[in-house]
Amino acid sequence: MSNDNNHAKRNRPHFSNHALPNDARRKIDNRHFAHLNLRARAIELLEQVYHGQSLNQILPQAIENTPAKDKGLLNELVMGTLRHWFALDTQIKPMLSKPLTDTRVHIALLLGLYQLLQTRIPAHAAISETVEAIKQLKLDKASGLVNALLRRASRELDSMQAQFEANHALPAWLYKQLKKDWPQQANHIAQNLRHAAPVTLRINSREGKRDDYLVELKDWDIDAGACKLSDDGIELRQSASIVELPGYHQGWFSVQDEHAQLCAQFSGDLNGKRVLDACAAPGGKTAHLLEKNKPALLVAIDYDEKRLSRVHENLERLQLDGAHVQVITADAATWQPDAQLDDAELDHVQFDHILLDAPCTATGVIRRHPDIRLLRQQSDVQQTAQLQAQLLDHLWQQLKLGGTLLYVTCSILKQENHQQIAAFLKRTANAQLVPLELEALQQNTSVLDLQPNIIEGQAVIGLQLLPQQQGGDGFYFAKLLKTA
Repeated sequence: MSNDNNHAKRNRPHFSNHALPNDARRKIDNRHFAHLNLRARAIELLEQVYHGQSLNQILPQAIENTPAKDKGLLNELVMGTLRHWFALDTQIKPMLSKPLTDTRVHIALLLGLYQLLQTRIPAHAAISETVEAIKQLKLDKASGLVNALLRRASRELDSMQAQFEANHALPAWLYKQLKKDWPQQANHIAQNLRHAAPVTLRINSREGKRDDYLVELKDWDIDAGACKLSDDGIELRQSASIVELPGYHQGWFSVQDEHAQLCAQFSGDLNGKRVLDACAAPGGKTAHLLEKNKPALLVAIDYDEKRLSRVHENLERLQLDGAHVQVITADAATWQPDAQLDDAELDHVQFDHILLDAPCTATGVIRRHPDIRLLRQQSDVQQTAQLQAQLLDHLWQQLKLGGTLLYVTCSILKQENHQQIAAFLKRTANAQLVPLELEALQQNTSVLDLQPNIIEGQAVIGLQLLPQQQGGDGFYFAKLLKTA
């Protein structure tokens, strides 16, 4: 399915505070993994993330190798522990008489406490299964400690709960940056990032209308409603298997966050125009542009060939592939269109519109990718900002006079957003900011309550949407016009 919130493309290179060289990491042995209970499996996965492994690269296979009845619980144990990692850690540390020497024991305590504080699993089952996991991982000497601390926690849950819920659950550097960037909204943002994100569909407008599909879902007894900001969005209000929803295999819809869906709306009328989607994988935004428009040419590029294959898959499922669509493996920071476009008549082509969904720290999608809490470092912000500036400067040369560039990130840090575009406008004489207007935004007070309009006494450049508990992720948009 198309899920445009995959943060993997947004972080190159990939970092962790606890990263080990690849050859120094303990690899998960699939045969060994199959004999572990669910808690031991979760500990193994969480240890990999702790040492710098992206959850997207390890969790799907682990779930595939888990019995069907346990798949959902394994996902919940891993995602939930990551989502609340730092809040759990704050509760565990005062209970220890000395620091732990084995990372897996530390993780087992976080996992056990997560079950006690955030799930309906009976305390005796959560504790006994977590202690058994420690034994299965050949850490028998620590089983008594884990048992004792989790039993103590189970007796003190009432006093722990209030402190746990009040904690921002973010790494210290990120919370400090949010307090600096959004002093009025920081605590609200942090709490919103602790909640699981809603599942949002995007209707393929070439195949049908949103209202008709809502009727279809109602006939299937699936609770859903229209999104407030996106013209094509539907929020599912109950859990459901996406691939079993009506019309999935016929290309009636994709999965995409509501705020991410605004890219196509802000891009404007692209019929008959030449369009470039830079950093296109996995293709959700590419597909949305094609669903709403019939451009003369759409070129989708991305440096990751493996992930670019998903663009082909999504376009094929949605029946959007055609001669006017070209998917190319290339680095948007250096790509020259003359060398790779198929049609010789397109030599020296410049584009009418460029969508730059720029690599970023992905701080706006942490609730969907909670491993970001552990993987991201403060130094990553400066590195991604430098790459973003390079992309902006290079792609500006591929844009024709009178053309527009839509700059997008799923970050909520102003260095990657407001400051990035302010600096670009300052150094680029022929760039002009285009106002972004969205009538639905003005009518949606729940979004406006978290909508920053002022930064350091100045109006925000572009549009910054912050994560909503019952809405979209954190996204930033700025539209630029190339003048003479």
